[in-house]
Amino acid sequence: MLTELDGFHQKDGIILLGATNLPAALDPALVRPGRFDKQVHISAPDIKGRKEILDLYMRKTRIGPDVDSRVIARGTIGFTGADLSNLVNLAAIKATVQGKPFVDMRVFDDAKDDIIMGIRRKGVEQTEDDRKLTAYHEGGHALVALYTEGSTPLHKATIIQRGSALGMTVQLPEQDVVSFSRKQMLATLAVCMGGRAAEEIAVGDAEVTSGASSDIRKATQLAYSMVSRWGMSERVGKLYCEKDLMSEDQKRVVDEEVKKLLADSYDYALKLLKTRESELHNVANALLEHETLTGEEISLVAKGQTILPKF
Repeated sequence: MLTELDGFHQKDGIILLGATNLPAALDPALVRPGRFDKQVHISAPDIKGRKEILDLYMRKTRIGPDVDSRVIARGTIGFTGADLSNLVNLAAIKATVQGKPFVDMRVFDDAKDDIIMGIRRKGVEQTEDDRKLTAYHEGGHALVALYTEGSTPLHKATIIQRGSALGMTVQLPEQDVVSFSRKQMLATLAVCMGGRAAEEIAVGDAEVTSGASSDIRKATQLAYSMVSRWGMSERVGKLYCEKDLMSEDQKRVVDEEVKKLLADSYDYALKLLKTRESELHNVANALLEHETLTGEEISLVAKGQTILPKF
């Protein structure tokens, strides 16, 4: 078969195409010159492509007037065409089960969260104190995202349990992001620390919980990359540091710089939330009442405005 694949006959007039999700697993004999030697990499669609794919699949579904396919596309980074088809189908099923005449934006958002975060955890008892602390935690993330320059736009915050998460705060970029600036990275660190900082304001340092573990892990990984890979530390310099090749002194300096970035980010988040403590209380109380708030609703309730109950 490999001999027949050799493409050195000028008059055969045959082009053989193949596709795989695992190019690294192909036998070298199969991809040597003259056989499958031309490779075309097809990436997941960008935001424009995702919007067009969603528009195509939505034609077969009754869609509510509030549905914005571009907003959905912003929140489905990395989704393939099959993933987007599954999203539309799942949203249609949810709308049918709920007895709705069409699929609205709220149902699409719920379906997307099911796919990304896992389905809602039902039947899990949670004390009122735990719900309250979760509301403050997510409110802290949301307010830091709302008021920090360079932060990705705030989409929503929720205290509905999904998978292993007790709640989540979602930010959606306006466009697909290829690279991040230092200002954007520092804003991301601050948002990560906003949850723990809000817990400290709500219950004091002695009563903060383990709920910020994933936030701290994400922040630590980002800070380590800033220091050791992207040349964003004056002490370390413009170096790409291989962990296994660094001297003990280099490792110590990198660790100190990472720790400083994290401490500065936490101090910033704590200071911001203390200056806006009344807004934090407003957002936390609104989350306890409504469970989920959009970015626009968070901006309103933070200033003391009320929003209508959701049904």
